[in-house]
Amino acid sequence: MSSLLPVLALRLSAAAGTAFGTAYAELDPELRAATKPEFGHFQTSLALRLAKSLGLPPRVIAERLVAAADLDDLCSLSIAGPGFVNLTVHPPALADAVNSLPGRLPARGQRVVVDYSQPNVAKQMHVGHLRSTVIGDALCNVLAYVGYEVVRQNHVGDWGTQFGMMVEQVLFEQLGVESLDIEGLQQLYQRGRKHFDTEPAFADRSRARVVLLQSGDAETLAIWAQMVEVSLVEFDRLYAVLGSPLTRADVVGESAYNDDLPVIVDELAAAGLLTESEGAQCAFLPGFVGRDGSPLPVIVRKSDGGFGYSATDLAAVRHRVSDLHADRIIYVVDHRQALHFQQIFALARTAGWLPETVPAEHVAFGTVLGPDGKPFKTRDGGTVRLAALLADAVARASALLAGRDDALSEPERLAIAEAVGIGAVKYADLASDRINDYVFDLDRMVAMAGNTGPYLQYAHARLTRLLEKAGEAPGRVTQLTEPAEQRLALLLTGFGDTVVQVASSLQPHKLCTYLYDVASALSAFYETCPVLTSAGEQRASRLGLCAATRTVLHDGLGLLGITAPDSM
Repeated sequence: MSSLLPVLALRLSAAAGTAFGTAYAELDPELRAATKPEFGHFQTSLALRLAKSLGLPPRVIAERLVAAADLDDLCSLSIAGPGFVNLTVHPPALADAVNSLPGRLPARGQRVVVDYSQPNVAKQMHVGHLRSTVIGDALCNVLAYVGYEVVRQNHVGDWGTQFGMMVEQVLFEQLGVESLDIEGLQQLYQRGRKHFDTEPAFADRSRARVVLLQSGDAETLAIWAQMVEVSLVEFDRLYAVLGSPLTRADVVGESAYNDDLPVIVDELAAAGLLTESEGAQCAFLPGFVGRDGSPLPVIVRKSDGGFGYSATDLAAVRHRVSDLHADRIIYVVDHRQALHFQQIFALARTAGWLPETVPAEHVAFGTVLGPDGKPFKTRDGGTVRLAALLADAVARASALLAGRDDALSEPERLAIAEAVGIGAVKYADLASDRINDYVFDLDRMVAMAGNTGPYLQYAHARLTRLLEKAGEAPGRVTQLTEPAEQRLALLLTGFGDTVVQVASSLQPHKLCTYLYDVASALSAFYETCPVLTSAGEQRASRLGLCAATRTVLHDGLGLLGITAPDSM
């Protein structure tokens, strides 16, 4: 059987077509989970929505829907209130749906390019990069699960005026860049910045060095490449800690588009889309105005002849459509860039580089806040570095797990602490609507109770231990006599639908909410439905239900980029 909810919805739509004409056969019944057990498992208000167009009382419409519905093999129907139709799934049909939970969907022949993470060379990754990386990974996993071919793009900031300054500082100090780590590079930047601001001659040399960099001077490029390499080593290390699949192959830095930027300007100019404004080449698009009503420009080429990041982003859009053959483009970037991407997408479409058939979506996210409700900073007001934050999370998880399982070796204990600590941070980031700000509170994140990563991981570990203790292979689900069994089984059948919904809405918190509901239903199941002490077919069926639940938790956490330990 395919996923249960779409089958029920399809048959109700067919019933509407049978009862009221083919024009109604495409209507979505908008099935929702019933609010109370006495209302069955699902409920639709379709009859109420059709009342005006059909000119009939809702209950009459509901009666005709029920009479026309071909659902006897799956559920029973009843009418409640002014015309709600309630659906109660038959236990055998529910068991069949659990036994045939859909897995990864077949390839759909479409390619989606996802741009995310985007750290800057010569700078430490910080808490803002956490959000982009975690959300981007989860969306890539979900999109691949529903059949997209996913191309990850890590648009690293590796080009621009600051590198002229840093290369000049390296030469001034006669420094070997290969001897530095990421912290050394960041300190080099700070020294160069101070030197630039206090010595005009150095500032002039730095500006000239930018020109040398952009024109391909060998010495300048060699020093720049060493800076990039040092940075990429650190990025790789942090991606490994995070469990992110991003690799060097996914890195396409700003520098990759350098040769394309003059072409971008020339093509926009040829199309009559550029206007000179205070020496800069700008595009003024209809509908983009400031608070005072004045037009907002897209600055493609600056007055000094340099290119801004708008030109780079336009080149990236064109590359993703023409070279990567994207059928869908997604950018995971914080909400402050919303206007920028609206303008870039509009200009790219006007220029013909982004066809209307290729959706381009900005997946915006909010800010990470500290306990004071303000943007998360260190005690001295600095940016919170991602490496330190993740180390703190693992240490907190290690303290939480101390003494829980003496049979574990030290390497096993460390691996679990890393899985729980990193998983706690990821889940907290993903569990609320991404556009919302959230408070970074490690104590709450690593808690074993509530809507947290460790709570879900523990539910998975507990199931693993139960199934191992059973000492037999779990059977198929055949009996669902208790309400708690039915509630859990019903939730399991919604896994595939939830993943498809997340792939469409790009809102991973919906998967988090679903998994938490599953874990909560599992807890209620434990309380009323003994597993190991039951016998015969009931025991085999309940073991089968436990195995299916473990699979859903394992796969669901995996889609979020979170490891599901077998013990905790």
